[in-house]
Amino acid sequence: MTIAISIKVNDGIVLAADSASSMIIKNNDGSSGVINVYENGNKVANLHKDIPVGIITWGAGSIGVASTSTLIKDFRKLITEDPEHKIDPESYTVEEIAHKFFDFIYNDHYQQEFEAWESIQRPSLGFIIAGYSTGATLAEQWQIDILEGGFSHGPFISRDKEEVGATWSGAPEAISRLVLGYSENFPNVLLMSGVEPEQVGKIMRVASEVVQAPIFIPAMPIKDAIDIAHFLVDTTIKYVKYNPGPNTVGGPIEIAAITKHEGFKWITRKHYFNNDIN
Repeated sequence: MTIAISIKVNDGIVLAADSASSMIIKNNDGSSGVINVYENGNKVANLHKDIPVGIITWGAGSIGVASTSTLIKDFRKLITEDPEHKIDPESYTVEEIAHKFFDFIYNDHYQQEFEAWESIQRPSLGFIIAGYSTGATLAEQWQIDILEGGFSHGPFISRDKEEVGATWSGAPEAISRLVLGYSENFPNVLLMSGVEPEQVGKIMRVASEVVQAPIFIPAMPIKDAIDIAHFLVDTTIKYVKYNPGPNTVGGPIEIAAITKHEGFKWITRKHYFNNDIN
């Protein structure tokens, strides 16, 4: 589990995540259990040192023996150095990078690694690739969802240039309650209460319009978007901590901001060495 958040405002995009990495054992019957939780996973990364594009990930922390963070760095090297896949910093689109990453992560790695696995055992994972295309005034974000069973959805644009707002994945319950105003399980509650299925969608649309907290404002300064991202990740960490079960969301909070002129900048991140020598 994890909490991965993207907040898009006019001034740029903020990517934030926790650092928990859970070791999960899956049984042949589809059941699973957490056997250990580490608190130093890397889920936010820069995709190219010379362009304002970053990535955030949730779900499975590895494909085979390679961690997701290592594979992201492999891709970064590929589009930086390999002549066949190299991105031109003077002429590129976020969409182009998203499709290249999908071919790399899904076709070249996920499919090959899990081809022989039973579909019920194939893990889910997802990515948001966000930033500025060449010459763009506003940022955009593209998303890739690999569902349990190995079925892929994407890359698809999840926030166009003119669209602002927040996207969160992994462990959504705390933020859904706080921002949307209702639990992720609310549609099931309606069905269990006898509400006709065709009415559930209507009720959810009305609820989202009436009770949703309007905290994501297009003109919000990037610093305020950073502060909200930290607040939402921290809230999720505490929500999971005080609920029964393992602390599958936790560890240091990592945040990066992507803006038109400053590019990808780390706001807070983990260090392997003492801060004095970083």
